[in-house]
Amino acid sequence: MIDYKKSGVNIDRANDFVDDIGRMAKSTRRKEVICDIGGFSALTSIPKKYKEPILVSSTDGVGTKLKVADAMNKHDTIGIDLVAMSVNDVVVTGAEPLLFLDYFATGKLNNKKAASIMKGIVKGCKQAGCALVGGETAEMPSMYNGEEYDLAGFCVGIAEKNKIIDGKAVNKGDIVIGIGSSGPHSNGFSLIRKLFSKSELEGRFGKVLLTPTIIYVKPILKLMEKVKVKSIAHITGGGFYDNIPRVVPGDLSVLIYKELWDTPKIFNIIQKRAGMTDRDMYGTFNMGIGMVIVVSKSDVKKAHAALKKFKLKSWTIGEIIKGSGEVII
Repeated sequence: MIDYKKSGVNIDRANDFVDDIGRMAKSTRRKEVICDIGGFSALTSIPKKYKEPILVSSTDGVGTKLKVADAMNKHDTIGIDLVAMSVNDVVVTGAEPLLFLDYFATGKLNNKKAASIMKGIVKGCKQAGCALVGGETAEMPSMYNGEEYDLAGFCVGIAEKNKIIDGKAVNKGDIVIGIGSSGPHSNGFSLIRKLFSKSELEGRFGKVLLTPTIIYVKPILKLMEKVKVKSIAHITGGGFYDNIPRVVPGDLSVLIYKELWDTPKIFNIIQKRAGMTDRDMYGTFNMGIGMVIVVSKSDVKKAHAALKKFKLKSWTIGEIIKGSGEVII
């Protein structure tokens, strides 16, 4: 007889893991959540403070940064990256992340490794202030080799309709502020992995590259209370050239002065090894700027002060000029 277990899927082991997730997820609970993990769906009410609530959603993965985690055999921070990639996209609209779900797929479920990954997801949810309300664990031996795994995340946020940040308020003369990143975050790793040897990824470079993505949610939500934030761009895949034009009116351009902030050394190493031009680097990586925000000149000092309270580095890196929706570096 060939049963499910003999085909490579262990239901009992998966159920034990789900029980572990439930216990960890309780620490992220918000008062709006009205169910426990384990049901077919998650039930969440709308926070009462919103008069005209708009739901904001985003989904993303971690990409081949997972391979660096495998090389380092360190899986307790990759979950932070997973949460960050979605919640950072949600907060650029001015929305507060409300709930998060994860998808974890593997060839063979290793409960200890999976629990380590989940600890990172829980930590990320706490940093973002959102509740981990559910997800999916899939054991698929025919899709993944051994304990190889993939992750995806899904976030739902909420915003007051009249406070949504969409870039329409941006004007000529407004100032561009860059908020520091912790490194490449979760982008460009297919390229990065070609530039570093296995031993380097297992050693000091792996440690640097595995530094988790910064979650900017709480600093930005607090910043919105201090100043009028006109536009926000999350600098992910596509770097400056793809992400910033998405949140600036088409009759304006963004002029950025790259010498105005401290670029982490890892990007200099990547550029030297790859032989990439500056244009290619700024079109691929965040180059030390994880978020870009646009404010009026009168609000610049207040913005920097608010971000400093969260121990985030920030720089005035450019200005808005007349143009055709391009980024000029």
